[in-house]
Amino acid sequence: MNNQNFYSIKSLIEINFKNSELCEISYNSFLPEFNNRRSLRSKIMIEKKEKSLTFQIESNDITAFRASVNDIINFGKIIDNTVRIIGKY
Repeated sequence: MNNQNFYSIKSLIEINFKNSELCEISYNSFLPEFNNRRSLRSKIMIEKKEKSLTFQIESNDITAFRASVNDIINFGKIIDNTVRIIGKY
């Protein structure tokens, strides 16, 4: 079986926040997970702006891409659920 791919996938995902404080908290919450993530098939880069986080994904195959997108979605769900519980924002 030949594992050579004839394509790569690049994508941007942007999460917009209500305020810069929530963006900062989310960014700092994601960093430990982000720094521990190691994959040869996909990488995620993160950029923080005033009220948004931008995730750039580069993957060698569709399965690795899907896993990266799922990581970001799960991160977003955790942030959303935490904010709802706290109710501060």
